[in-house]
Amino acid sequence: MSGVSSSSAPVAPEPRPFLSTRRFSLRQRFSLWIISWASYLAISLIGPTLRYSISWEEPPSPPDAIYEKPVIYSFWHRSVFASAWLWRKIGFAVMVSRSFDGEYIARTIGKLGFVAVRGSSSRGGAKALLALRRQLEQNTSVVFTIDGPRGPRYVAKPGPVLLSRASGLPMAAFYVALSDAWVLNTWDGFMIPKPFSKALVRVSAKIQVPAEADDARMAECHHQLQAALERVTGFAEEHVRQVGKAEFPLIKN
Repeated sequence: MSGVSSSSAPVAPEPRPFLSTRRFSLRQRFSLWIISWASYLAISLIGPTLRYSISWEEPPSPPDAIYEKPVIYSFWHRSVFASAWLWRKIGFAVMVSRSFDGEYIARTIGKLGFVAVRGSSSRGGAKALLALRRQLEQNTSVVFTIDGPRGPRYVAKPGPVLLSRASGLPMAAFYVALSDAWVLNTWDGFMIPKPFSKALVRVSAKIQVPAEADDARMAECHHQLQAALERVTGFAEEHVRQVGKAEFPLIKN
């Protein structure tokens, strides 16, 4: 296990979001405007106070990286807040559902420099996977909030496995643990970090899905992804209070 330090992340060109075609009422549009701006302001105010460290199961390339590309990342929905601030303005493509909740998430992360690709396991998933594959072909990493948009909590959906087989690119899992957070009474136990909290990011070893993988091999890779998510979650939660010590040095965020 290793913690790595990093200079500030490179700034990507302003991404173009994949906009939803869903129509909303005037009241809904007003609510979306309020919620998305309030969420953006909260992340922008609390984010700079957080103290991050990143730990890897296998060494990244380059050694001082805070992410690798192109990689198909997965993480639990509850870590959205801290993840959004750490990887802002990099241009990651993120699958976001077409629901009302997905709409304000897409608008919020769009303000932070992410590309929202609309779809979910239940609606628009095939088109979204094609859009994500195009992002990978442009050397952009993609991200799944893997138990979203409505759960069940801590259960990985199969999208990344399908995308890895189709694209030939590897999967990886990560989790962001917080030393101090407000945990909401929501299906995902959504975490809002308290100002000046420690945040430990644990990133798994990469998982490659063979292009010729049959159903049994796909199920095995899905199981490996679930296990990786559980592994990095446990590690980060166990060690988050050690952020700032020699093994988990702070990074610039």
